[in-house]
Amino acid sequence: MIRIGIVEDDAASARLLVEHLRRYEREHDEDFAVSLFDDGSKVVDGYRPDYDILLLDIQMAEMDGFTAAEKIRQVDSDVIIVFITNMAQYAIRGYEVDALSYVLKPVPYFAFSQEIKRSLQRIRRRSADYLMLSVDGALIRVDTAQIVFIESIKHRVVVHTTDGQYSMVGALKAMEAQLEGKNFFRSNSCYLVNLRHVTGVKQSTCQLVGGHDLTISRPRKRGFLDALTDYVGGRGA
Repeated sequence: MIRIGIVEDDAASARLLVEHLRRYEREHDEDFAVSLFDDGSKVVDGYRPDYDILLLDIQMAEMDGFTAAEKIRQVDSDVIIVFITNMAQYAIRGYEVDALSYVLKPVPYFAFSQEIKRSLQRIRRRSADYLMLSVDGALIRVDTAQIVFIESIKHRVVVHTTDGQYSMVGALKAMEAQLEGKNFFRSNSCYLVNLRHVTGVKQSTCQLVGGHDLTISRPRKRGFLDALTDYVGGRGA
């Protein structure tokens, strides 16, 4: 499901954007979760990086779209921003907040659908590098490059990253399937290791950044060393 926020203070314009999104869903077999905000201050207040796309009006009463985008970029560098405006001369400032594009009001469906298509293409190219974690009822997006290793403890998995760790209900096998082809390898039945963070191997132990030492089981040692050699040699990068 793609999470989209519409930030628009004109009710009629907001309804039109929702109608366009629902039409796009039907025509392209997509699934959107849409949230509405009637001012930039409303989306900024308590903002969490849970959105894939933000459709931002520029002129609003309390907080304009540019200011809202600047504040959002301080905590979310990934969300795709598309400005909705009736003044093209203002939209050119979008590069300052890494906006994907802008659409002029009144918003025609064809132009809007093209921007949604571009947004979805960018999301899907990028999503291959992220893992969505369900932690305590919240979705957290983690860059796979920041994952050091994943640990299985009974019926839970703990994702250890360079910034901290996340614990959730799940199976290591499922995580391994999601990360297939991304240079992760099982060192034993309990650990899935990101090869980019291996600093050394000593006997039956792999050493990772952050001072982690993980056991390599005897049946997996040859495969682990081969995978690490391929990665270091550039064939797995």
